[in-house]
Amino acid sequence: MTAELVRGQNHPVSRSRVEIRVSAGTPVLALASLADEQGRFSGNGILAHPGARSLPGVESPGELADRHTFAVDLDEVAADVHRLGVLLVLPPGGPVRFGAVPASYVAVADPEGAELAGYTLTGLDAETAVVALELYRRQGAWKVRAVGQGYAEGLGALLTDGGLPALAAAELAAAALGTIPRTAGADATLATMPTLVGDLRAPQTPAQAPAPTPEPPDPVPVSGHPYAGTPGPGDTPTAPPTISYAHPRRRATSNEPPEPAPRPAAPQEPGQAPRPVAGDASGWSMDERLYNQVWGMFEDLARTVAAYRSAVEFADSRMDRELDEALSDPRHRLGGSGNAARDTARARREELVAQAQAVLDRDLAQLIAELEVVEPALPAAYARWDNPVWHGHRTPEESPLALRLGDLHLPERPDLRIPMLSRLPLERGLWIDNGRTGSEAAMTMDTDRLRRAAMDMAVALAVRLLAVHPADRFSVHVIDAAGAGSASLAPLVRSGVLAGPPAAGAQGVTQTLAGLTRRVDLVQMALRAGAPEDLPPDVDTADQLLIVHDFPHGFDDRAVTQLRYLADEGAAVGVHLLMVADRDEASAYGPLLDPLWRSLMRLSPVPDSHLADPWVHHAWTFEPDLPPQGSRVLDQALDRVAEARRTTRP
Repeated sequence: MTAELVRGQNHPVSRSRVEIRVSAGTPVLALASLADEQGRFSGNGILAHPGARSLPGVESPGELADRHTFAVDLDEVAADVHRLGVLLVLPPGGPVRFGAVPASYVAVADPEGAELAGYTLTGLDAETAVVALELYRRQGAWKVRAVGQGYAEGLGALLTDGGLPALAAAELAAAALGTIPRTAGADATLATMPTLVGDLRAPQTPAQAPAPTPEPPDPVPVSGHPYAGTPGPGDTPTAPPTISYAHPRRRATSNEPPEPAPRPAAPQEPGQAPRPVAGDASGWSMDERLYNQVWGMFEDLARTVAAYRSAVEFADSRMDRELDEALSDPRHRLGGSGNAARDTARARREELVAQAQAVLDRDLAQLIAELEVVEPALPAAYARWDNPVWHGHRTPEESPLALRLGDLHLPERPDLRIPMLSRLPLERGLWIDNGRTGSEAAMTMDTDRLRRAAMDMAVALAVRLLAVHPADRFSVHVIDAAGAGSASLAPLVRSGVLAGPPAAGAQGVTQTLAGLTRRVDLVQMALRAGAPEDLPPDVDTADQLLIVHDFPHGFDDRAVTQLRYLADEGAAVGVHLLMVADRDEASAYGPLLDPLWRSLMRLSPVPDSHLADPWVHHAWTFEPDLPPQGSRVLDQALDRVAEARRTTRP
């Protein structure tokens, strides 16, 4: 029985030798691409096309046609290839967009001819190139995923989005298109190939395809103000800001060992899904493997829920259409045939929804099983505060790859919580929102409780940052102009890990900001001069974390300008901002502070659905990770930081 997939849905591939069949509504060029675990193209031999039909494990068709067959041997695919994509491209001189031709159908079949899974590419419009589906490795097994990602700018934009430099992508696209017979008047030259495309972080439209982004990922806001990143080229005041979603990449040098192979999955019974293994993603260390694995789980959950929602939407629309037809048919107005037609339509809808639910339950069960083995294996920087790893944690000698900010979950399975990991060093400041506007959970809380919860969250993040870095890596400064955060700040003050007492009053605000602004200026000048070692002896070379409580209380116009400067320029030279504030209270400054809020990643001290994933843009509920009630884990972590500092000082 063929599994009919919808966009984003996946299905196991039980055979190592399969065929991929394409039935298009018009003659197209069918290509195969090979990519790594993050979907990135690198090196040679990444594209099978009519001029280079054979790659390890895949044989592509050799001509322009409306029907194609790929021969695939998954056992022969190179170990560093994790994704095999099927690409459909309209030829020069042919139809100008996929939306103008009948929908294409792509299927994975066994060599005997039986189809395992099929996907109809619907919803395309101005696209001229599309990733139809992909075969991908997951925990030692292969799956097929319906993708349907189109690019209005064509094959060059698709390859650029996969990580190829613009010029190389254009040249490869021109080479692939140049191998097919040209239609009269068509000229597939390099000059006609697109080389620059839009940004992955902005919402996709038929006229805009994503661009490569080399930095690590962050979720994005789905409503309200675009506070999760500094606006990039092409961003508008109301569009999501420029944020990158690429996984980390690292090139080996001559004296580095080769990348360790992912740990093999444990053996399983025939017909069962592979047993999850912690650290089965690629990476140079176990921490990097776990980081990539967490983001792989994040993507899998986003896509499987998208497939379920799409299937339910399809079932509802089909039922509505059949009900309308039943009501409009004069034959159904007499007797009981009308009721029977309506009952049949509703039964079909329930059957489709039940099938989608079964697939969702299967995928969720696999992800839950994976999370059960991954969560206990996480290092302290990624782990929840209630993880036993904190009991034996010691101040490390090296900085971590990422930091856990909280958890993310979807309403389909609230107990399936994906760790929200942010790459380090922090490339943008954090803003913990202690206001009540726009948050249903915050509206139910007393104002004082909400402010205390926000400050407790800020302190927990600061302690985590200190505990997972070398003892001399961070200096922490606090601005608490009115002293309202003293209860939450007590653990930091008591342990002696702060660079100085919390700054109070307007004078304290001025002195703290002046000192950090001076440090940013001096480090920037030293770096531009190529002499970072020539900094004045009184400049602290450690990274700086500034916690600002109850902004803008105690700030005048000059102080606000300095704070904006630190938010814009500080991260690049090791000065990081953690604000606890209510945006509404700063409204008196008008649009002056809009760039400040947009440059910060907003977090909430209470559950709040304000973040979206970078793949299908679900609204995810964020929940902070706080120490268990009555736990001394923060005090113990601070004691170890303080002891490590005493033993490392000359």
